[in-house]
Amino acid sequence: MTHPAVVCIASWNADLTSRVARPLAVGETVAAHGFTVSPGGKGSNAAVAAARMGADVALVARIGDDAFGQMATALWSDEGIDTQHVVRAAGQASGVAQILVYGSGDNSIAVSAGANAGLDVAHVEAARSAIAGARVVVASNEVPIAVALAAFRIARAHAVATVYNPAPAVPSSAALIELLSLCDVITPNAGELSALGGDAQSVLAMGVKAIIVTLGADGCALYRSGHAPQQFAGWPVDVVDTVGAGDTLTGALAACLASGMPLERAALYANAAAALSVTGTGALGGMPSLAQVEAMLV
Repeated sequence: MTHPAVVCIASWNADLTSRVARPLAVGETVAAHGFTVSPGGKGSNAAVAAARMGADVALVARIGDDAFGQMATALWSDEGIDTQHVVRAAGQASGVAQILVYGSGDNSIAVSAGANAGLDVAHVEAARSAIAGARVVVASNEVPIAVALAAFRIARAHAVATVYNPAPAVPSSAALIELLSLCDVITPNAGELSALGGDAQSVLAMGVKAIIVTLGADGCALYRSGHAPQQFAGWPVDVVDTVGAGDTLTGALAACLASGMPLERAALYANAAAALSVTGTGALGGMPSLAQVEAMLV
């Protein structure tokens, strides 16, 4: 039986995006100069990024039976992603992210979990064979911690690499601490790293093998115990918006690791993929193919 190389324990959100000149003050109403509805969700975004980077990808996810759920299944079909372990929740709404993109290209996001909140350990158990047979398993904080933990326990028992995007930041708990101890690589931004433990060395002491901290226009930095930090510089690109850049890095990293690429080179590729991702509209508009990343690195 053929197993996917990358399994994403995935969130799905429809991104409802408005463009405004600047952040809003409390109680303020301003005119937006554009509105779109597009695919999103950290898990789905990472899965698409991994697929575009050439990986065979499968999802473990839960979506609503609304129009936004239909958008999800159409996207995953177009991207060649395995949806055998995607559950369509009858009578429930899909997750939604309300996004404001500012003139600078930065953004603010409010997420309503919808059907994502009902993803549970039973769904992971149903996908046990796929997880155990994968090369990399990916999760984020847009799925319940208990679900990510169950998947990572299976992965660790079968020597499958784990990549965790600890976003959005969540309060510390025994489950989160155990999850970190099962992580081969985590991909926080600076704020999320601080929420986990303050600094890279503190988080590495919790059992994480490697940390790739995303630094926006400044690229990313790789931290590992017993190694000097490595900086991967940002690329000079024209920023359209930054939605999904971190998810692109996470998914591209997973695909590269699944292909057998060493971590340092995988980080280089993932950094380039993230840079390219901000040159298009929405989470997927600039998300690159492997060929585009390789062309950038020449």
